[in-house]
Amino acid sequence: MSEISGAPATAPATAPATAPAAATAAAGATALDKTSRAGGPGKTSNTAALKRRRRRTALVGWSFILPNLLGFAALTLVPVVATLLLSFTDWNSYNTPQWIGFDNFRRMWDNDNFWTALSNTSWYAAGHIPLTMAASLGLAVLLNQKLRGVAFFRTAFFFPYITSLVAVAVVWNMLFNPDAGPVNQLLKAVGMAHPPGWTTDTDWALPAVIITSVWRDMGYYMVLYLAGLQAIPAELYEAARVDGAGAWKRFWHVTVPSLRPTTFFVLVMLTVSSFKVFDLVQVMTEGGPGRSTLVLSQLIFREGITQGRFGYSSAISLVLFVIVLIITVTQFRFQRRNER
Repeated sequence: MSEISGAPATAPATAPATAPAAATAAAGATALDKTSRAGGPGKTSNTAALKRRRRRTALVGWSFILPNLLGFAALTLVPVVATLLLSFTDWNSYNTPQWIGFDNFRRMWDNDNFWTALSNTSWYAAGHIPLTMAASLGLAVLLNQKLRGVAFFRTAFFFPYITSLVAVAVVWNMLFNPDAGPVNQLLKAVGMAHPPGWTTDTDWALPAVIITSVWRDMGYYMVLYLAGLQAIPAELYEAARVDGAGAWKRFWHVTVPSLRPTTFFVLVMLTVSSFKVFDLVQVMTEGGPGRSTLVLSQLIFREGITQGRFGYSSAISLVLFVIVLIITVTQFRFQRRNER
């Protein structure tokens, strides 16, 4: 009886003991649920570490870009903006620039020297670009073969590009000497009684400059074409050979289409270099005889550095920049259209 009657006495003592434990468990579950909803302390620390890593990566990237960016801003961007502003002013570097609006451009429109220089620059580009592309592509195809001493010939054709341009101009002036130059001596030997006067003749001075520039530049663009040729898969040539295509057909239907990206790059580079030609003309002919080889870059130099008309020369520079920009953008649009 005592055991039976003592059982109910122990039950009330157990119930109060389990109540705090249940409350504690419920509170822990609630806290765990809140922590899991918030992502937990581990996720917060991971997010902070990820932000620090991204910040560190960005700083490293900017540390590589910043020197070049500062150089570009100081040596290219600022001069371009200054040229744009000066083109609307009258300034001789001694007095304060005076705003004159479009007077420099009106003067340019009425100036024969500008149109002569623009015509000469266009003719130079029309001769220099296709001749250099044809010569460099032909050399690249020839020197892409397995020939004995091919490395020597590649170096020999590339060497003029790294030679001093002044030295190149002086040597070619001697070669084009109308009286004792080897070029005219050779032409007389093959039967030409009256060979050209070259740099002393108004009709032949510009072709002489073009020939010299092609000889100098073709080695550099030959290297670019060589890189493009060596990237063409050999399987394409093998498939064309199996189909019965000869060497000429393989060149036109395999080599030329595969070189389109390289050709486009070469075309853009040659266009820019042709329109800004200066040093070769300055050393070989100084724009003469007369104005037969006067180009835009040389006119900019004369008007700005020689005559001190920096506002007018800046206006010519701006026009030259716009011309090159329009041509380059047009080339890019044609390239995109062909890729489609």
